[in-house]
Amino acid sequence: MPDGLTKEEINRKLLHGLAVILPVSMFYWPVLLESSRAIFSLILLLLFTISLVVEFARLKNNQFSRLFFTLFGSMLRKEESRQLTGATYVLAGSLFCSLISLSSDSAAAASFLGLTLFILGDAVAALVGKGIGRIKVGHKTIEGAVGCFLFCILLTTFVFPELPGFLADWGGDLTGIQIIAISASVSILEFFPIKSRSFVLNDNLYVPALASLIALALSEF
Repeated sequence: MPDGLTKEEINRKLLHGLAVILPVSMFYWPVLLESSRAIFSLILLLLFTISLVVEFARLKNNQFSRLFFTLFGSMLRKEESRQLTGATYVLAGSLFCSLISLSSDSAAAASFLGLTLFILGDAVAALVGKGIGRIKVGHKTIEGAVGCFLFCILLTTFVFPELPGFLADWGGDLTGIQIIAISASVSILEFFPIKSRSFVLNDNLYVPALASLIALALSEF
């Protein structure tokens, strides 16, 4: 197995990929359950709150922390032993996207697209980067970013146009410019983290929302 691509990292990214159920549920919730998207946003808020309570208990209670690491320790990164896990940030990012989706049908389609591309593209970037990445920029690799971009292109070109109801809410066909611009925005946002000398903002928190807003803006062209 290539250096850096451990079994734990593969399992982590596979689990991360399963989070795609969040944007799928967000988009199709009104159709499948004849309910409003606002209800789904409230459910995400509840899940995020529960996740924060679990995180607080893990960080403050040694007994609970030992139990948590017995169950999930193999999927956590070293730094997550002292801070919030990626799963909590994914829920927060998904919550932001769900709030964006409330404004219109095109916003729902853009949030569905942006969140899905980030969740799956981020997983591909990590696996490609750790598997074959050689050209590093900080903790990222050029190969990982290219892998993310190409995967987003494939999803946006061949998968999303075939999904029930997506193009209707998007407002027409996805154009070549939209496909390239949205895919590039996800890849660039994932590649360049927001950070200072002592702080790095978790990309699960802000990239999905920014990607969704960019997709929404591009849906008008």
